Amino acid sequence: MPFAPKEIAETIRMIEAERLDIRTVTLGISLRDCAHPDLKVAARRIKEKIVRQAGNLLPVTQAIEEEFGLPIINKRVAVTPIAFLLDASPEGDPVLLAQALEEAAVEVGVNFIGGFSALVEKGFTPGDRRLIAAIPEALASTERVCSSVNVASTRAGINMDAVALLGEIIVETARRTADRSGLGCAKLVVFANAPEDNPFMAGAFHGLSEPEAVINVGVSGPGVVLRALQRLGPASLGEVAEAVKRTAFKITRMGELVGREASRRLGVPFGVVDLSLAPTPAVGDSVAEILEAMGLERCGAPGTTAALALLTDAVKKGGAMASSYVGGLSGAFIPVSEDAGMARAVAEGALTLEKLEAMTAVCSVGLDMVVLPGDTPPEAISGLIADEVAIGVINHKTTGVRVIPAPGKKAGDWVDFGGLLGRSPVLAINPARPSEFIRRGGRIPAPLQSLRN
Repeated sequence: MPFAPKEIAETIRMIEAERLDIRTVTLGISLRDCAHPDLKVAARRIKEKIVRQAGNLLPVTQAIEEEFGLPIINKRVAVTPIAFLLDASPEGDPVLLAQALEEAAVEVGVNFIGGFSALVEKGFTPGDRRLIAAIPEALASTERVCSSVNVASTRAGINMDAVALLGEIIVETARRTADRSGLGCAKLVVFANAPEDNPFMAGAFHGLSEPEAVINVGVSGPGVVLRALQRLGPASLGEVAEAVKRTAFKITRMGELVGREASRRLGVPFGVVDLSLAPTPAVGDSVAEILEAMGLERCGAPGTTAALALLTDAVKKGGAMASSYVGGLSGAFIPVSEDAGMARAVAEGALTLEKLEAMTAVCSVGLDMVVLPGDTPPEAISGLIADEVAIGVINHKTTGVRVIPAPGKKAGDWVDFGGLLGRSPVLAINPARPSEFIRRGGRIPAPLQSLRN
């Protein structure tokens, strides 16, 4: 469908005044043919293949930016979950592979590379265990490598042994990056129902059902949606939903245009457009401010979950109208430190950890960029993970946990990560502990919703 002159004029306005951008173009690369019994050989193969496949990603996306006048903020790579390769190499330090990913990312010029990952919702292989144990050192010793672990799914249930282990891994990752307020944890997400085509970090990996290589695009635009609601003025909630849906349609169209053009120039298939309203710390680029524009005094007030449900659903409907290939997460992100409105609501006491958890039942992901007191024990973090993935398992949706126990910080302190990661108050966590529950281990069985075949 060609673009009409009115659409072009609207797009120019959205770019110049409303912060419309392509948040990320992510090249997914299969590394399954890089496995080798010698981990050093596997590391060399990994670096060589990424450099070969992604060598043109930066110049191609920069050329598209210049020609279309549309900002592409991040250029990224996602690879096959590295745990799968470790099963072929029974000896050696998995951090070698993380370092190969880092070197490749630096050489091709991407800001993040995702896939130091494992999928353990039903149990562990030796490679899975080795990778998870290596996460703290891998994230502390690299700048661009991101990690994810899928611990639950609607079809498999919840691997509580993995949940318990990840609580300890998060605490250790924070300890090893204590000089940066635990920043390593910002590169680690724990999932339920992780999608294989998500272009957003830290959770991106190249799924086993994906082709040899694929281009996935992540589009954002909280500022565009906010301005649309401000122009709408007094209106019913049905009219609000319609305005969001129409705006999401326009944003998705731009994403597919960029994705298909990058696909053509790179000679790899186009995958999906992920239409997720991903905020930044900039004023006016906030999901919280969208919710407040609907009539909430503050994000976190009673009614916030309903407003977020309306927003997420309308975004998905608009995207589905605009493209047959909407995927990834697609909806609304609610990362606290990356959204100035969310951080303000926490500081004012309107938004608590418990309210955030309720909101995750209807948003794109889950507890995202939440800063916790530095003395939060591993079993408390495991309890948060268990609660969050349970929401995903029961509701057949993706949920994730990206929390940062900031060393030396207590509830109410502020932590500043800089750049797009933003700043946030430290949230208080319930002092009652789930220790015995977490120690029981085992697997929480899949819910009845899993019996769908």
